Amino acid sequence: MDSTPVSLLERVRHRDDVTAWTRFVDLYTPVIYGWARRVGLQESDACDLVQDVLAVLLQKMTDFRYDPNRSFRAWLKTVSLNLVRERQRRAKERQLPNASEICLIDSAETEDFWDAEYRCELVRRAIGLMQRDFHPTTWKVCWEVIVEDRPAAQVATQFGINVGAVYAARFRVLTRLREELAGMLD
Repeated sequence: MDSTPVSLLERVRHRDDVTAWTRFVDLYTPVIYGWARRVGLQESDACDLVQDVLAVLLQKMTDFRYDPNRSFRAWLKTVSLNLVRERQRRAKERQLPNASEICLIDSAETEDFWDAEYRCELVRRAIGLMQRDFHPTTWKVCWEVIVEDRPAAQVATQFGINVGAVYAARFRVLTRLREELAGMLD
């Protein structure tokens, strides 16, 4: 994986960049879906919302210009919220029974959830995607030190490497993660 998320945002401006769009969809589908379920959409409606959001983004991203002073997450949230509100309005107009069950949206709890869900899911997805770009030992060493919170000396002994190699593996993986998420967690 050779692009950071900021460059990914630039690459998805081109509809024919299948690799960039695949990556983008892999990163953001779980975030949008999880949020949609949280606000009360049923599974099928949440899946529909994800598709609707991605369709809007496909149209809008051609004109998108990354601005480091603004938040992509906030823009994505606005697009998602607007589509949920539109869906809720249509349901009320048709007097569907579950129309009032969608708990919108402006509450602090929902805001906090969106932010936390976005960050957690994006980091989780980025880790899953970038893991295959590292040698398995490098990844395992880093995982043991950071996630399992094991001392570097203990991990070095386990893997038959020196402590410096443990720190180097940790540095490479964390640097790559920061690059992958640059501009995306703002």
